Amino acid sequence: MDDPKVEQYKAACRDNDVWGVFSIMEPNHEEGKPPLNTAIMIDNTGEIALHYRKLQPWTPIEPWYPGDLGMPVADGRKGSKIALNICHDGMFPELAREAAYKGANVYIRISGYSTQTQDSWIMTNRSNAYQNLMLTASVNLAGYDGTFYYYYFGEGNVYNYDGGMITEGHRNPGEIVTAEIYPALSDDARKNWALENNIYNLGNRGYVGYPGGKTENYLTWIRDLANGEYKLPWDDEVRIEDGWKYYPDGPQLGPWPDEYK
Repeated sequence: MDDPKVEQYKAACRDNDVWGVFSIMEPNHEEGKPPLNTAIMIDNTGEIALHYRKLQPWTPIEPWYPGDLGMPVADGRKGSKIALNICHDGMFPELAREAAYKGANVYIRISGYSTQTQDSWIMTNRSNAYQNLMLTASVNLAGYDGTFYYYYFGEGNVYNYDGGMITEGHRNPGEIVTAEIYPALSDDARKNWALENNIYNLGNRGYVGYPGGKTENYLTWIRDLANGEYKLPWDDEVRIEDGWKYYPDGPQLGPWPDEYK
């Protein structure tokens, strides 16, 4: 966090009177542990407004240490309440729900996906918005980075709180995608919608059949996760779970072991 590049990011936001989200690699203070994949949001005065560490490194082989700061939410400008997520975290509806549950009305995702995840990129950005009455603003790497042999598809997008697309980019490196958003509309929907106010209805079930609504937890996986007992019926049959065992000296770029082919 005290790297000179972070100071450059702070200066850029301050000099241009803008807020910015930036990706950094943060050293792990635990001896022998891999680094953390981190995003920071800097306000227009050059101060860090939000510090987040990727919670779900991509299984099986992304060598980041799992984040330990949870899903922080920070006040932005003009009524926005902002949460960040990096790449694979956006595939988890539980994390989007966590952000919304803590008050976020804007969910920003920064990513480096290539073409094999293009459809799921669009689907998850849209569903994260709709299921939580929350705006999503997502940006993805575009072009080739000289490391892998596939193309990064770009296609930054902004979805409204009802899942409707506000804007979408293309596959052009250097393209700037802009949108005008109104976080207050998300707040209004959360207060005034009925049928599709799913984030509220989840914890307040069946007002007509049960006056006041049922509020107790009825979800097995939430109970088991809370108790450290999360286990799928097919847990023992999961074949690829830890890529490190294939690479004792750390993950390498090919040749892939037979198990991966």
